[in-house]
Amino acid sequence: MSRRRKAIEREIYPDPKYKSIVLSKFINAVMKEGKKSLAEKIVYGALEIIEEKTGEPALDVFTTSVDNVRPLIKVVSRRIGGSNYQVPTEVTKKNAQAMAYRWIISFSRQRAEKTMVERLAGELLAAYKKEGASIKRREDVHKMAEANKAFAHFRV
Repeated sequence: MSRRRKAIEREIYPDPKYKSIVLSKFINAVMKEGKKSLAEKIVYGALEIIEEKTGEPALDVFTTSVDNVRPLIKVVSRRIGGSNYQVPTEVTKKNAQAMAYRWIISFSRQRAEKTMVERLAGELLAAYKKEGASIKRREDVHKMAEANKAFAHFRV
């Protein structure tokens, strides 16, 4: 991170189908090696599967599943007096959203379904129902922060 001046934040345009900036950021997170059209096919295919299975608007299911995965606090390692402490800190909304995206995508890539579209749809549905690996990761992070709240006074 630069010490000189604040990094310039690029404007992110909404996605073409749902006109959502949140979904556009998610598509960018799914994208590998600059293949955006493939990432769009994966995400839109997963949203179609979600809409078929739930009968609700896909964008609503997507936003609630991301909200369910989004962490409120995390632990940061700080070195104080020669020993390391896991200090619980609050997460900004932007950072929490990025963490949620990362967790959903990484755990969907580890799932057992055949195609990435089905894996992503399965992980998003599991997050919507407040179950699955990404929700477990959030709970683990919260438990770790709760266990180390005695070191909260070391916060920056």
